[in-house]
Amino acid sequence: MPLLRLAEDLWTHERRLRFLGLETGARMTIVRLRGGLVVHSPAPLSAELRAEVDALGRVAAIVAPSLFHHLGVRSWIDAYPHAVTCACPGLERKRPDLRWDRVLGDTPEPEWAGELDQVFFRSRSLENEVVFHHRASRTLICADAVFNLGAHPSWFTRLVASLLAARRPGATLLERVMIRDRAGARAQIDRMLAWDFDRIVLSHGPLIETGGREILRRAYAWL
Repeated sequence: MPLLRLAEDLWTHERRLRFLGLETGARMTIVRLRGGLVVHSPAPLSAELRAEVDALGRVAAIVAPSLFHHLGVRSWIDAYPHAVTCACPGLERKRPDLRWDRVLGDTPEPEWAGELDQVFFRSRSLENEVVFHHRASRTLICADAVFNLGAHPSWFTRLVASLLAARRPGATLLERVMIRDRAGARAQIDRMLAWDFDRIVLSHGPLIETGGREILRRAYAWL
């Protein structure tokens, strides 16, 4: 699919994706900052997609924000060898075949400091996700911290989401099992809730155009 412009300096690209046989879809996000483009959860790079990206500006950083969001990274490194390649903690060990220039944490990198905020959601250790906030567009950008599979076009995906108590956008029952350090998770979610955001761009399921802060609060109110 072609790039979709959501706001000034903010685009997404959607593609089909099956995970463990379940159609989840996936979404890449591109943010244009003063120093260039930051590519979040990079999709495999086709010639058509590259032409669209090149029309937006210079790729400054390639970000794999989760242990499960790295499949398209190599194609971007090959196409943009000058870009800084950033991994969530642990991904540099999972994919030692790729060039990683930075391992992300809670401190924004120089390429986006002052424009993107970030939190290492370390208590969700299955994914080790780093969640971002684009200040200018008031957008939370995440991979797996928020799902919206209850609204997925596939009836089977909606059924599975229902069985996981995920009829509404947010978290699933799995988070209650995966998160052992609830105090730490609460502190990390509270840092995200302190951001001034309304929209949520997520990787799996329809994006959330408004009311995102309340959705995030409700999704993790059990912590």
